[in-house]
Parts: sequence; C-alpha cells; structure tokens
Amino acid sequence: MYELTPRQIELLKIIIEEYIETAQPIGSEMLDRKYNLGVSPATIRNEMVQLVRSGHLTQPHVSAGRIPSPKALRFYISEIMREDDLSVAEEVSVKERIWDVRQELDDLLRESTRTLADKTKCVGIAVTNDHKTYHSGYLHLLDEPEFYDIDVTKSVFSLLEEGHQLVAILERASGEDAIHVLLGDDFSNRHLHSVSIVFSDFHLGPVAGSIGVIGPSRLRFSYVIPVVRHLTRTLQDITQGQF
Repeated sequence: MYELTPRQIELLKIIIEEYIETAQPIGSEMLDRKYNLGVSPATIRNEMVQLVRSGHLTQPHVSAGRIPSPKALRFYISEIMREDDLSVAEEVSVKERIWDVRQELDDLLRESTRTLADKTKCVGIAVTNDHKTYHSGYLHLLDEPEFYDIDVTKSVFSLLEEGHQLVAILERASGEDAIHVLLGDDFSNRHLHSVSIVFSDFHLGPVAGSIGVIGPSRLRFSYVIPVVRHLTRTLQDITQGQF
C-alpha cells in the first residue's frame, strides 16, 4: 500500500477543497499562484504525478488539471477533514422543522427529507425497511455542473423513482460508522460515478431505515455529514417511545 508523505497529504487536502469549491480540475500552476506551498512549481507537478500513480488523482479528458478520485475523497473524509460545528441556531431549526409532524411517520420522514434538502442543497432521501421511499429537492441537482450531463441526471432520477434500486444500494453499505458515504465505484452504474450519497441509519420503534442526501461527489462533506448526523439523532430523540 502506497503511504502518502506529509507534503502529499497537504497538497491533496488543498486540491480536494479547491475541487469541492470550484468543480474544476486543478492544475499545478494555479496551486503555485494561489498557495504559498514553499516548493517549486516543478516539485508540485512531480508530487501530483505521484498522487496520480497512487490512485488519489485522476485526469479528466481534454484537461491539463487533475481531480480527486473516490479513493482520495474517502481518505480525506476519514483522515484529513475536520467536521464543521453546527451553530445552536442551525440545530434548533432542524428540530423546529420536524417537531409538529413527529407523531405521523410518513409526514415526519417527508419533512425530514425536505429539511435535509434545504440545509444541504442536495436531494434529501429516506427509505424504510418496508421499502417505502421519500425524497425531496430534485431542483438542487440542476445547480451543479455534474448534473448538466443528462445521463447522470437521468440515472439519479431513475434511482429515486425505482425505490428498490435505492434500497439495494443503501443496504450494501456496511461498517460500524454512524455515517455512511458512497462514492464513485460504490455504484455499478458508471453514470453515477460523479455522485455521492451520505446517509445514516435510524430506528423508530419497529421501523428501521436510512436517511441522508444525494449530491455530487464533491459535496462539502465537512458540513453535510454533521447535518445528516444531527437530523438523525433529532429524529430518534423526538419520537422516542412513539412508534
């Protein structure tokens, strides 16, 4: 297994965060101009070549720049990224949005997906163990460059409309982490390789399921992950003993 050096980790962090912000492939010249990395442009180029060889960067067609691979994004989430702290106002607003519908499960999950969509500017999704699906926020996809590709957008819409496909994908996620992140090669459909799903599992009495968001693979994970986590906890807290 290739082990990244501290300098490569620093460079990878910058490249990923630039890509999340701009949706554009990142070139060594831009990095040299914008960041004081303390090394020559040639060294930056060489380090980027090594990151390509290690599978952390890829080169899109007809572009001189590089973009992070799913491998890089997973490494970023688990090893580099620092989660944002949600403000008290944000936490309270989540609870207020779903409080009034807490006694009716369908309404609660429907409003929860709307809340996630509004907060993250992604598609909010929820599925239950009886294979009911909920989703909200389709229009947010159309603001992101990844979804200018009609095949990508059609694939996501198909996933949402054919609920069993979404259920099957979420059920494949494993591990003990409270939050699951699916990226790129986690999807068998190549048109979903620029897409990500962030979700958490919930238990509301006898009803179990998953809730989260679908968006581009360059999600602002540092914000989206704590929002999904907080909503899931709130969902379970306010319904304790009800269902």
